[in-house]
Amino acid sequence: MTTMAVMPRATDDWTVDDLAQLPEDDGLRYELIDGTLIVSPAPRPIHQRACARLSFLLQASCPPDLEVFFAPLDWQPDNRNSLEPDLLVVAGEDVGEENISAPLKLAVEILSPSSRLRDTTLKYAKYAEGGVESYWIVDPGVPSIVAYDLRDGTYVQAASGTGSDDVLLKRPHPVTVTPSDLVTR
Repeated sequence: MTTMAVMPRATDDWTVDDLAQLPEDDGLRYELIDGTLIVSPAPRPIHQRACARLSFLLQASCPPDLEVFFAPLDWQPDNRNSLEPDLLVVAGEDVGEENISAPLKLAVEILSPSSRLRDTTLKYAKYAEGGVESYWIVDPGVPSIVAYDLRDGTYVQAASGTGSDDVLLKRPHPVTVTPSDLVTR
């Protein structure tokens, strides 16, 4: 017997409950932004290389009161939004058995051709609105990194670098990132 996920009509407003009915193992990434379902393809190798290496750097310098996670793990600040950052840092006390709803200490998005516009506009705005303290955008094609810190509800650029620059990122905990090291084989 085959089970089919029940999905709302295209005109319906999606919720995190609707999202929970979708398949988990089909290789796609499902997110909600203001009730709109966004489906993304699986990431490319350069994306995954950058994600793995940055995760290692964050893990190596992470204080005991914080935890580092990588996708797939949803951040659900409310019933109409469910975002899946490539990497996230959260207070240990905010981690339970379900998806995370508390404001993140850090969200990291690694740009892909299919996600560039969404990561630099929609997610940028949603993370700020949701109180995510720091947001890093990594472009593996350049390679580069830009870090933003939340101040009075608005992101302010805190650091940036390209290629072989050593970039000191101070929040949520100090770590030095060299963008070219994230992607070079």
